[in-house]
Formats: sequence, C-alpha cells, structure tokens
Amino acid sequence: MNDEAQALAYAQANFDEPHDMFIQVFKDTFPEEKVSGHILDLGCGPADISIRFARACPDCEIDGLDGASRMLAQGKLAIQKAQLQDRIHLLEGMLPGVDLPRDDYDVIISNSLLHHLHTPDVLWESIKQSGVPGTRVFIMDLMRPESEKVAREFVDLYARDEPQVLREDFYHSLCAAFLPEEIQSQLDIAGLAQLDVKVVSDRHVAVSGLL
Repeated sequence: MNDEAQALAYAQANFDEPHDMFIQVFKDTFPEEKVSGHILDLGCGPADISIRFARACPDCEIDGLDGASRMLAQGKLAIQKAQLQDRIHLLEGMLPGVDLPRDDYDVIISNSLLHHLHTPDVLWESIKQSGVPGTRVFIMDLMRPESEKVAREFVDLYARDEPQVLREDFYHSLCAAFLPEEIQSQLDIAGLAQLDVKVVSDRHVAVSGLL
C-alpha cells in the first residue's frame, strides 16, 4: 500500500460513510465511558480515522502506526490541515516488534488492517502487548462476501465513482477479508475470547471489548 498514486487516491477518496460508522459504532459500544488518554491507531493509513477520532474525543492523544511512508505523508498533510498536530502523532513501522512511544494504551483501534496481514495473529498479539487490563479495543474490518460476484456488486455499489486503483483494491480486500467465525477462532487462539465479534453492516465486522 505504498504506491504514490495509490496513497493519493486513498487520501482523496470519500470514506465518510464507513469512517463515520466506525466512530458511531465505537460510541455505541462504549456508551458510558468518556474517552481520554492515549489511543493507538494500528494501520492508520492517511490518518482519516485518527482525525475523526480526535475530533470526536477531544481529551485524547493518538499515536497512528502504518507501514507505508507515502500513506503517512498524506496523513501528515491532513493532520496539518485539521490543525491536530499536537494531538495526533504518526509513526512508520511494521507489526510485530514496532518500537512504540508508550508501553501501553488506554484505547486501541484499527480499521481495515486485519485483512492486509499475512498472519492475522500479528494484530491480536500486538494488541495484547500494547494494552493492559481495562484497555478498550475496537477493530473494524471488511467481511468476506459469499462470492466473487457479490464482491464485484459491492464495488459497483459502494465505489462506483472512485478511481480504478481504489475499486480494484476494494475488490481484493473484500476477497481477502475474514468471516466472523474465522475472526472468533483467531481470538480464541490468541486468548482474547472475551472480545465480541459483531456484524455491523453488509460488508463490515467489528471486534470490541476490554482486555
């Protein structure tokens, strides 16, 4: 995900509907808890989720991690435009084994990273390493459709006006995504069975709960 044209296309794309849903489902999941402190955004890309989260939760600071330098470059521009440089800090690195600024975080979030990983347990182990008992976890990712035909239909429905590079990425991401029961199995193996797996749209699944 480090091609310059690809990074620019992601930065300029309209993700209002799924990214607003990310924030709303997070709020619905933790309705009685004020979000403050230090947040870790794994796979932050061009920082759109980080920016929306910072605006929705003004008492938090966010460390955003991504492995693609060009995505992070677009993210830094967006953060400057949003005037959130004092609260959002972007870091380049690949899971696992990243040297993070903190040993633990109050909240760990991630959007659409899981299906990009060669081994999904990398995400769950990283969450365990960066959290403590009571850390809130909220992970949202795509959910694999029942067929390649349905995946193409989703692309036409939700990315009709996007550049071809995004349309193809969306299709391949849908095909690479996991089913809820597959994610539950990953959590069981990782010792995170207390986290809840819930379908939140026709193409998204959320994993949430406390460590």
